[in-house]
Parts: sequence; structure tokens; C-alpha cells
Amino acid sequence: MIGRMGSKKIRKIAAVVLGAAVTITVWCVPDARAQARFGDRSGGAADGRAQQWIVPSPDTATDSHALLYRPPGAGPFRLAVIAHASTQNALRRAQMPQPEYRALASQLVSRGFAVLVPERPGHGATGGPYLEDQGGCDDADYLASGRATAAAIRVAVAFMQTQPFIRKDGAVVIGHSAGGFGALALASSDPKALSQIVAFAPGRGGHADDRPFAVCAETKLVAAAGAFGRGARVPVTWLVAGNDSYFSPDLSRRMAEAFRAAGGKVDFRVLPPSGDEGHWLAERGAVDMAAILDGTITPAKIQRR
Repeated sequence: MIGRMGSKKIRKIAAVVLGAAVTITVWCVPDARAQARFGDRSGGAADGRAQQWIVPSPDTATDSHALLYRPPGAGPFRLAVIAHASTQNALRRAQMPQPEYRALASQLVSRGFAVLVPERPGHGATGGPYLEDQGGCDDADYLASGRATAAAIRVAVAFMQTQPFIRKDGAVVIGHSAGGFGALALASSDPKALSQIVAFAPGRGGHADDRPFAVCAETKLVAAAGAFGRGARVPVTWLVAGNDSYFSPDLSRRMAEAFRAAGGKVDFRVLPPSGDEGHWLAERGAVDMAAILDGTITPAKIQRR
């Protein structure tokens, strides 16, 4: 996909999209005619299974495939949006299955949240242009890529908050890896609409050339995290497993400190090792989301045994 369009062209598209989407405070949604193609595609089933939804994306020609998990009843429910990981490898993105995060979603639904897991443009069945392209390893543009991810999350949240069973306030964004990095770029949002961000191992450029602990342009990654902290109003809980080989606890701490030094409010936690590779902690759901959301995190409570 990148080879066909060229990474510079894709980055230019992302910059244009973000110029409108991130710098304004109103979370825009499609007009009434456009909205007709979005919504539930599973017949409204509410038997505990995930519903198949179509939601808008920053690219008006690309509709995002999504899963929606709902509590029983009519709502309105608080909204949680889970933003998935990504990769610079075009073939891996094209073959990516629909992200599910069922374990995390189950915990959130039990807390009364409706949980949306949208698949962003450039991935799997959603397809379309990869707006999040960070460019080459040495000259990675983490600001543009992170803001492009944020734009996709923002559009999904805005659309869902027009649904009658979703509250228009108190949304939570939970991001994993590249999705978590994009979530950091949303920290300057209105805290009434978006009340909390939970970022699992946020970052980009990890496993450069498929090498553990190799990260493209670490200095730029830390600087971008700092830039996202400027003007931040939404509190962030930043989690990384002790055995994360994509973004180590040391690098993650430096990023979190840069975010905090720029004005962001962040609760940074290093969790015990998780499985063979801690980077996939969010997909395993091996954390106590109640403790995270309630701000009652302790080393004993946060890790689910």
C-alpha cells in the first residue's frame, strides 16, 4: 500500500486531515445523509456477542469496521473506545484481523460501558490509505502519525456520542501501542466529553527491523510525547509491563516524564512481566480495569492473576 502511493504522499494526506481534525475543539460528525451508511450491521443483536458496526473515519472514502460490546438495557451508557496497535509493514496491516480486545471489553461492559473497537484506515478489512505513516526510521514523524491516529479515534468517539444509547460525556479512550500513542494526542480534549485516557505501552517505531528493544529515533519519540503533553487537560494512566521489548520501562518512563514536564497529568506504572512478551498485555486483558478507572491502583490490585 505504501509502495503504491508513496510514504510522503500519505504523510501529506495525514497532515491535511489533522490540520482540521485536531486543532479544533468541536468533534465533527458526518451529515445526516452520510450517516445512513454507518451503524449496526449485525441486526441489533444484544445477546452478549459483539455487534458488527461501521463507523466513519477521517478519510471520507473509507468506512471503519468496528466491534461494539453493549451492556443489557437501553442506556445511555458511558462510552469506551479501544484503539488498537499498528505496524509500518503494509502486508501485516493488510492481513490484520479485526481487533477485539474481548477481555478488556468484558471488564468495561461489566462496569456499564458500551465499548467500541474500531479498525482504523490502512488496516485489515477497513482498508484505505494508511494515514498514520511515520515515514523512515531515522526521520520518523511521530507528531504527524500520532495526530493521525488521534483523528481516527476522535471521529469514532464523536459518531458514537450521537447514538441515543450513548452518553455525550465521560468517554474513556484506551489505547494500545500506536493506539495508545494516538490517545496521548487527545489529552488536550474537553475533559467533559473525554474524561480519561488509559495508554498501554504507548509508542511507535518499536521492534525496528524486527529487533527487540530497537526503536526508531527514540529522541523524536520522547519529544513527541512531550508535545502531546502541552495543553493536556485529560488525565492519563500510562501502563507498561516489565518485559515489554517494544517500549521498555526505561524508555516509557522517559516518554511519560516528557509528557508530564510539558504539563500533562500522568500516572505512570510499570507492571509485572506478562507472558513471554509484555507488549501484548492489553490484548490479554490481564489487568484490573476497575482499579485503573477508579484511580485505586496498587501493585497488588492492578495485575489480574
